Amino acid sequence: MDVNFEGGLVPVITQDADSGEVLMLAYANREAVAATLQTKEAHYFSRSRGALWRKGETSGHRQQVIELRYDCDGDALLYRVRQSGPACHTGAHSCFYRTLSGVPSASLGEVLGLLERVVAERLRELPEGSYVTRLHGQGLGRVAQKVIEEAGESAIAALQEPRKLASEAADLLFHLTILLRERGVALQEVADELHKRHQQRPAH
Repeated sequence: MDVNFEGGLVPVITQDADSGEVLMLAYANREAVAATLQTKEAHYFSRSRGALWRKGETSGHRQQVIELRYDCDGDALLYRVRQSGPACHTGAHSCFYRTLSGVPSASLGEVLGLLERVVAERLRELPEGSYVTRLHGQGLGRVAQKVIEEAGESAIAALQEPRKLASEAADLLFHLTILLRERGVALQEVADELHKRHQQRPAH
């Protein structure tokens, strides 16, 4: 293991494997990393209690570990996980829900991750009055047609009304997310495909 445990601990950044959202920061020692690798559930070391702990052992909000990475210097770890319930003890999905500027902000990955979770919940529960429920009831063909319509409106906005392009692109991403979930395709699969294409680019 090429990880530098100088001082006994390394910081661990925990990231949602599907959306890319950063969920929390904790610490791990060798024992915690070994337990994580063995069980595929996130384990950390509590500095306040001086003990090993598994995420969710009291709250039930466990983290299924998809992948462990370490940085270029080997002195920090990245846990890529699928989170069950909120990651933060406050009940927030991520511990990083506040900004120093006081102005709410989010990355595209975070927003798409949230959108995917909401769409998946709507398709699972089909609540009355929901737009997703209504669109689902019209069939897969209608969902696909909406994606085509929104793509066309985005192209028209780019050519004729650039100030509306962001709004039209948001509509496109929303309907594309619904189409993907209807067919059982996760946004992470799209991200993986884009990453694979980037890795295959010839060096210049």
